[in-house]
Amino acid sequence: MLAIINARIETVSHGVIADGQILVENGKIKAIGTNLEIPADACVIDAAGRTVTPGIVEAHAHIGIGEQGVGWEGQDTNETSDPLTPWCSALDGINMRDMAFDDFRRAGITSVSVPPGSANIIGGTAVALKCKGTIVDEAIIKVTGMKCALGENPKAVYGGKNRTPSTRMGNAALLREALLKAKQYLAKLEAAQSEKDKPKYDKQSEALLPVMRGELPLMIHCHRSDDIVTAVRICEEFGVRYVLEHVTDGHLLVDFLKARDVHCAVGPTMHYGSKVENRDRDFRTPVALARAGVRFCFTTDHAVLAGQWLPLTAGLAVGWGMDRDTALRAITLASAEHVGIDDRVGSLEVGKDADLVIWSGDPLDFTTHADVTIIDGEVVYEREVC
Repeated sequence: MLAIINARIETVSHGVIADGQILVENGKIKAIGTNLEIPADACVIDAAGRTVTPGIVEAHAHIGIGEQGVGWEGQDTNETSDPLTPWCSALDGINMRDMAFDDFRRAGITSVSVPPGSANIIGGTAVALKCKGTIVDEAIIKVTGMKCALGENPKAVYGGKNRTPSTRMGNAALLREALLKAKQYLAKLEAAQSEKDKPKYDKQSEALLPVMRGELPLMIHCHRSDDIVTAVRICEEFGVRYVLEHVTDGHLLVDFLKARDVHCAVGPTMHYGSKVENRDRDFRTPVALARAGVRFCFTTDHAVLAGQWLPLTAGLAVGWGMDRDTALRAITLASAEHVGIDDRVGSLEVGKDADLVIWSGDPLDFTTHADVTIIDGEVVYEREVC
């Protein structure tokens, strides 16, 4: 058993506990509060008044699949042989020995959702995993969604090959066609009375069945306001679940997004405007969404922006006028909600995974360091002896 004592605990979900304790057993939070009875055989970490928060959750990063400090050999984010590759899975491209995992642990990031890249209209499934270990199958939490992309990326990649899609019209048409085929495929499967009645196996439609059945959301890359609206239009047309990724122009569509209760992963907000569709990128969108009550979280889109700057992103948002607690939630519980792992991580609650960080100061202050990072009750990074 692990015990953390003398801690200022920010639970995220249930306020702050001054001078609190946390008991961890079998990788889960067993108890949290004040005046807990600490077992004599517990391994005790004295926080000495420092702040303890849930582990930081990165909702959208290409860690492991686009390796840091490696050239083309480590770039496996996009299967650009076809604009529709729903049968691909990020799980099969992740190298847990990517040196970026060390940076994530040093920054207090304990969980991450890894999607394929944004070259394809449908790129494949994303997976959430813990930032520990060397075997991805042991680190995985769950499949989080089916990655899609609209806007400049797919039309640039395939237009450059003189292939469809080369326009935004082509982007939308291909996504709509793939969903229609999958819808018809599912209808035939459900109507089949015997094996011979079933449709001929189609790997594209088969891979999209979890989306059509409502088991997985589409995770749609969209920066510009018209691409955001197109993403919503198509999802509403087919009645599928969805979340939006990046959402640079979200401040222009606050009422539109709020009316639909869309969850948005905003960012990489600290990154410069790297292309026309995101050239106006700044903190206006997350601040506007927060003030309007639109559900959102932050993302670095690692390695577009190095993932270890996720806490700093939240801190800068406070400087732009965001409520401090909202900013902390946007890199913890809100991120976990975005990818559907909030039943396990994102807040400090009894029964949840013991993913914790002991900070040298306020986690949103740029001078603060993660002193101790704990995943599933195991210390995976230690800046100083506690």
